[in-house]
Amino acid sequence: MVKITHIEATPNPHALKFIVDGRLLETGAKSYASPAAVGDDALARALFSVGKEVRSVFYMDRFVTVTKSPEADWKDLQSRVVEAVETAAQPLAPGDPSEKTEFPADGGTALSTINQVLDAHIRPYLANDGGGLEVIDYRDYVLTVRYQGA
Repeated sequence: MVKITHIEATPNPHALKFIVDGRLLETGAKSYASPAAVGDDALARALFSVGKEVRSVFYMDRFVTVTKSPEADWKDLQSRVVEAVETAAQPLAPGDPSEKTEFPADGGTALSTINQVLDAHIRPYLANDGGGLEVIDYRDYVLTVRYQGA
């Protein structure tokens, strides 16, 4: 079980970043835009079960970003989100296998270099604001990405 150590605002007034005291994922991120998409992800399922006010869930490393509907009030929702995270989140134990992101086979060295640049210069800044970036495809010198979270 993890504990929330603090909560941060994000540039999106409808999203909050919940910082936890244990690693949720070794690498990569998980992002869900609806309860139907969560599959067997217990943390995402618990967050969407907080209520229809929860619009999206994004998490990686040591934080969870929850986006609420515009009409919802964080005063009413925040404590329920904290309870859901602290009840459902399972920190990685030392030695757990890493979550791996699968990339298309074509691109090889170029894609590796692109990911190194993203890891060093882009992803940390997105994570500071409760978000992330997923590489979807790299083909014919075109990089396709998906922004995640706030």
